[in-house]
Amino acid sequence: MYKKIIIKLSGESLGKNGDGIDFSSVDKIISEIVPVYKKGVSIGIVIGGGNIWRGGVNGKLIDKTAADYIGMTTTLINGMVLGERLKSKNIPAKVFSSFGVSNFLQQFTLEKIDNAWKNRNIVIMVGGTGRPHFTTDTASAIFAVESKVELLLKATNVDGLYEDDPKKNPMAKFIKKISYDDAIKKNLKIMDMAAFSLCRQHKIEIIILNFNKSGNILKAVSGKNVGSLIHL
Repeated sequence: MYKKIIIKLSGESLGKNGDGIDFSSVDKIISEIVPVYKKGVSIGIVIGGGNIWRGGVNGKLIDKTAADYIGMTTTLINGMVLGERLKSKNIPAKVFSSFGVSNFLQQFTLEKIDNAWKNRNIVIMVGGTGRPHFTTDTASAIFAVESKVELLLKATNVDGLYEDDPKKNPMAKFIKKISYDDAIKKNLKIMDMAAFSLCRQHKIEIIILNFNKSGNILKAVSGKNVGSLIHL
């Protein structure tokens, strides 16, 4: 079983139909994470902000750099909501930002992260990379490398990796297992190439799975056959 993992969550997973914050959706996330936590796994979560701000859409209406900074700021809201909801259920959690946020969030350092994990906290990372023009996929990969985790899980609303978008192309071929080299050659769009390259270089496996199917994260962490595996 994997002992230390990063979970990349979309902001849309916190919202009702992908928008805003819906506490039944937040509690569903928690119900999937808690069994993994209770197995003794150290969990880090990187969360997006698409339920509040979609850079791909809104970034066309204002300056792209400003749009990215707004997007990073929305992840703080999502992370704080998730962290506080975990604590309300007696699950210790710490939220860290990649950039300074005055007096209500701690700024990330590796020492703080290590201490949080040693004290059995779920660690939630917000703010992306802290710089514009990078995705939360890249932020997840950087966090995974810095934290020396064994597995990066990308939670999606499809069963795993496909050669094309299965929502647009129902005939798209499902990929159960693929090497980093082949994923990069095929230019698969499930994660950006910077994230693929970082994980490949540092020998971190990625599993793409359907977060909407109950128990999938626990199965993946336990080494069971679920989702799609990207490996060396």
